[in-house]
Amino acid sequence: MPEGDSIWRAAARLHSALAGHELTRCDLRVPRFATSDLTGRTTLEVVPRGKHLLARFEGGLTLHTHLGMDGSWRIFPAHGTWHGGPEHEIRAVLGTTRHTAVGYRLPVVELLRTADESRAVGHLGPDLLGPDWDAERAAANLLATPGRPLGEALLDQRNLAGIGNIFKSELCYLAQVTPWTPVGDLPDPATTTVRLAAAAHRLLRANTGDRGTRNTTGIHRRGQELFVYGRARRPCLRCGTPVREAPQDERPTYWCPRCQSGPTP
Repeated sequence: MPEGDSIWRAAARLHSALAGHELTRCDLRVPRFATSDLTGRTTLEVVPRGKHLLARFEGGLTLHTHLGMDGSWRIFPAHGTWHGGPEHEIRAVLGTTRHTAVGYRLPVVELLRTADESRAVGHLGPDLLGPDWDAERAAANLLATPGRPLGEALLDQRNLAGIGNIFKSELCYLAQVTPWTPVGDLPDPATTTVRLAAAAHRLLRANTGDRGTRNTTGIHRRGQELFVYGRARRPCLRCGTPVREAPQDERPTYWCPRCQSGPTP
């Protein structure tokens, strides 16, 4: 599933292609909004909110989409050939005289009043890459359920919005605890959760560029961009111990059994 940094980049690409231009084509291929037409409206902006995308149009309307596990928005020249999946996987098309934005495999396509956006994203915690970012509030949200495993708490978008499975594993590694460690069992939980939230913000912000490869280690050699995620049975970059993998909430989770203390499956 795309994480907050990927959604931020997708929003930036859509904004660059559509903002300030009148729509000459609108095709929402979901039953509820199949007859809705935004043609003739100008796109005001496209902004990310956690893992959600909000395209705002004149007249007070917003197109809310979510990429889910494998959705994507692709940008093409107005009269260019589309590629990104078969025709039946297309869920939304927004076109101008210059560009066409095509949404593939989008599990959420919803047209709503801009004034009602809170119905779609109001439940989210502080956005790691948004103007509302607040590390102390995010930390307080994490601490509200002290018995919850840290990995699960970090993935809960109601606590802080933007972390996915990759950053979850990497943040737990940086905190030197396993993802199954209860939040309340962290060393000095109040201080540690604030530091974790700040580290999450720093890592996502650092990965908003278009380098193509996500990096949390600061090492730019191939295969060493991440500390533990995707490195099962490979040596830990810090101590050389083989990294382990196990599911947490049905998602592959990685940790170093030497560098990270705490419970494991």
